[in-house]
Amino acid sequence: MNIPNKEKIHPLENYNRMVFLKNIISNPNIIVGDYTYYDDFENPDNFEKNVKYHFEFIGDKLIIGKFCMIASDVTFIMNGANHLSKSISSYPFSIFGGEWTDAMEGKSYPVKGDTIIGNDVWLGYNVTVMPGVTIGNGAIVAAHSTVVKNIEPYSIVGGNPAKLIRKRFSKEQIEILCQLKWWNWDIEKITRSVKILTGNDINALRELR
Repeated sequence: MNIPNKEKIHPLENYNRMVFLKNIISNPNIIVGDYTYYDDFENPDNFEKNVKYHFEFIGDKLIIGKFCMIASDVTFIMNGANHLSKSISSYPFSIFGGEWTDAMEGKSYPVKGDTIIGNDVWLGYNVTVMPGVTIGNGAIVAAHSTVVKNIEPYSIVGGNPAKLIRKRFSKEQIEILCQLKWWNWDIEKITRSVKILTGNDINALRELR
C-alpha cells in the first residue's frame, strides 16, 4: 500500500509552494495535525508570518486539526491585537512608558482564548480568522471571508463578517460524521476508505470495518 509520507515537507513532487504544515512550524504555540497542508503563491514559509500579533507573553495558541486545507494569504489575528473596547479610549497608552506607564494598572486587555480550527477544514484564499474563534470539523470558509465568531461543523460560510451559506449535510448526517471522526482512524484504514471519503455515501463510511 503506497501511503503519502506525512513526514515530507513538500507533499507534491516538483511543486514547492505546498507544504505539510506540521513539518515547518517552529512556534510551540502553533499546533498542527497530520496531513494539514498550506499552499502559498509565493513561499509557504510565509505561514507563521500570517499569524499576526501572536505574542509569547499572552500564551494563546493556534490549534489546527488534521487533514485541513489552507490557501494562500490566510491570516490569523491573535489576541495580541486586542485593545480596550469598553473604555473611553482604546489607545494603548501604557506601552509607550513614561508618565503613561501606569495607565493599565488594575486593568487588562481582552483575551478571547485559543483559536481552534477543527479537522478537514477548508480555508479559502485570503480568509481572515479573528482571535478566539473555533471553526468546526468539516467547515468550508469562502475566499476573502472574515471569521469573527464560531462556525458549526460542516457549515459553508462566506462574507465579511462570514455568515452561513448552507450546511454541507443534514443534521443527522453531521452527527454521524462527528461521531465517526474519520481523521482519527489509522492511516491504513483511511487509505482503504478514500473512495468513500470522496463520495457522499455516509452510511457506507459508517459501515466500514
